[in-house]
Amino acid sequence: MAYITQSFDDEIVRLLNNGGVGLLPSDTIYGLSCRALGEVAVERLHKLKDRSAGKPFIILISNIKMLDLLSISKSQAEPAFKYWPGALSAILESKAPKFLTLNTNSLAVRMPNQPDLLKLIDKVGPIVSTSANLEGGKPAQSVAEAKSIFADKLDFYVDVGPLDGSQSTLAALKDGRLEVIRQGAVRIN
Repeated sequence: MAYITQSFDDEIVRLLNNGGVGLLPSDTIYGLSCRALGEVAVERLHKLKDRSAGKPFIILISNIKMLDLLSISKSQAEPAFKYWPGALSAILESKAPKFLTLNTNSLAVRMPNQPDLLKLIDKVGPIVSTSANLEGGKPAQSVAEAKSIFADKLDFYVDVGPLDGSQSTLAALKDGRLEVIRQGAVRIN
C-alpha cells in the first residue's frame, strides 16, 4: 500500500533514499519522481510511465552546485540562472550516466520555485520529475487522478490538493542562448 502524506516529511526522504518512486507536487504540476542518481528507480519510472526510449526525464536540483552531480558545466547553464528558481527546464549537455541521458548526452534541468521541495532535494539530491500520466495522456492534477492511473504501483503520494498549473517551459541551449521547445509557465526573453 502506498504511503500518503501532505508534506515532504521524513518518510518521503527515507522512501526516496531507498529507491522509492512516487508523486510529488512542484511549483508547476504534480510529478512522478525518484532520486535521479538511482538507476533502478529511474528505470522503474520509465516502465511505469510507459515512456518512449531515448526520451530522458527532467531533473530537479536545489542549487547550482548540483549541476556537478549531473556532469553539467555551470558556465554552460548560465543562461538559465536568471529564470531559476522557476519554471524553466533547460536542456544542457551532460556526461551523466546513460540511464539518465539515454544516449542523448544531454539532460533537462530545472530549479523549482517551491521552498519545501528545494529542502527535500537538499536532503536526497537531484530528483527526476515527469508529468503524472502515461505518455501522451493528460497530466494528473490531483492525487485522486494520479491514483486512478498508478494506484499502488507508486510507493508514495504527497497530496497538497489540486494543482492546475502549466508545465515548465522547455528550452534548449543553442549558441549560448535559450531556444524554446515547449512553451509553459515561463516566457523567455
